[in-house]
Amino acid sequence: MIRFLFALLSLAPLQVAPTAAAAQAAPGRAAPAATTPFARLVAQLSEPGAYFDTDNLISNENSYLHAVGELQRRGVRGGAYIGVGPDQSFSYIAAIRPAVAFIVDIRRDNLLQHLLLRALFVRAPTRLEFLALLHGRAPPATPGSWTGRGIDDLVRYIDARAADSARVRRARREIAATIATFGVPLTAEDRATIERFHGEFIREGLGLRFQTHGRPAQPYYPTYRRLLQERDLAGRQMSFLASEASYRFLRDLQRRGGVVPVVGDLGGDHALRAIGDNLRARRLSVSAFYTSNVEFYLAQGGTLGRFADNVRALPRDPRGVVIRSYFPGRFGPHPLARDGYHSTQLVQSFSEFLAAFADGRVPDYGDLVMGDVR
Repeated sequence: MIRFLFALLSLAPLQVAPTAAAAQAAPGRAAPAATTPFARLVAQLSEPGAYFDTDNLISNENSYLHAVGELQRRGVRGGAYIGVGPDQSFSYIAAIRPAVAFIVDIRRDNLLQHLLLRALFVRAPTRLEFLALLHGRAPPATPGSWTGRGIDDLVRYIDARAADSARVRRARREIAATIATFGVPLTAEDRATIERFHGEFIREGLGLRFQTHGRPAQPYYPTYRRLLQERDLAGRQMSFLASEASYRFLRDLQRRGGVVPVVGDLGGDHALRAIGDNLRARRLSVSAFYTSNVEFYLAQGGTLGRFADNVRALPRDPRGVVIRSYFPGRFGPHPLARDGYHSTQLVQSFSEFLAAFADGRVPDYGDLVMGDVR
C-alpha cells in the first residue's frame, strides 16, 4: 500500500546513529534537544532520513483490511506492533490492541505527518471530531450524539460541508501548540511541511488520493473516503474510524505516547535493532510487523537479507506475523487477489518468513510473496 517506508522504537537509553533532527541542524549549530520522554525515544531510535518519490499521506492499498480476519483467526493480539506508512497501521493496531506501536519510515516526512495525526487524536474526543479537525470542517453542535453512528454517516457529514477558513486558522494554531508539547525538535521547514500536509487534507477532503512525484497517478489509487469505508473479507467495516471503541483505544494509546514514529531503514543497522533492545527491556515481544510492499524495494536494493536478520533479532511472539501487501508487476497477479482490488494482503508467520532465509539464503521477492498463498 505504500512503497517506501521504514523505522521503529525503544525506551532505554541507547547509543545511536545521528538523528534526523541532528542531520538537519544548521552548520556549526547543535540541534535543539528533545524535551520529553517521547521525543527522546524518537531521537534514540531514528536514523538519518532519505528521499522517496511519494507524498504518502494516505495508503494506496485498497485491500488493507483483508488481513484483519486472518489476524483474528491466528489469535494475533497484544504485545508490540511494528508497521509502516501513514494511518493504515492504525486499523491493524485497533484490531490487535498492542501495548506499544512503532511506525517506521525512511522519510522524515512520515514522522512529521504522525506528529500531526497524534495532535488530532489528542484534541478530538470522538471520531467525527477527528475527521472534522483533519479536514477543516465544523463538527456538529453535539458530537457525542454521533458516537453510535456508522462510518458511512460520518463520511456523509464531512462530504456535505465545506472547509471553514476561520476554523482552519484556529485549528492550525491549536495543532501547532499541541505538537510543541510533544517535545520533538522541529525546524521552520518541518513546521511548514506539517501545515502543508494538513492543508492537503483540508483542500481535497475525503477525495484525497495517494500521490507520487515524477510518475503518473494510477487509476486504482483509492480515495481516503474509500479507505475509511472499506471492509474486511467477512464484509465488516474495520477501519480505526469504523467504531468509537476502536477510536478510543487509538486515542488513549496516542495520548500516552504509545504510537512512536521513527525515521529508519528496515534493512539498516540501527532502528529495528534499537526497537528490539527496547522491547526486551519492556518484556514485550512483536505480535505483528506490517511491511506493506517495502520488501520489494529492499530486494531491489540488495538489503532484503539484512531485513530478515533484523527480524530474527527481534523478540517475537510465537503467534507473531508479517503482514504485507502485494502489487502485481513482473510476477503477475497473486492467487489470492480479489476482484476490484489492485493490491493483495498477505499474512505469514515469523517462523515461515525466517525459514525462507535459512542457511544464509535470500529468496527472490517473487518466491517470497508467491509462496505465501493463504
